Amino acid sequence: MLVLSRKKNECIVINDNITVTVIEIRGDKVRLGIEAPKDVAVHRREVYEAIQNQARSLDTARPISTPEL
Repeated sequence: MLVLSRKKNECIVINDNITVTVIEIRGDKVRLGIEAPKDVAVHRREVYEAIQNQARSLDTARPISTPEL
């Protein structure tokens, strides 16, 4: 894991097309702004995990097709 220190209004750039900016620091919370191409999904971890769990449950709910003999 790369650990960086940033102050308010400072940024990091990921892969030339994603910019993460520190918008605000208030107590133990940091607000981040993320600029990314529309085809790049950006989620909070808990939302991402919920999406992944839902996709897994849909995959297991689908009947497995067997080839006809």
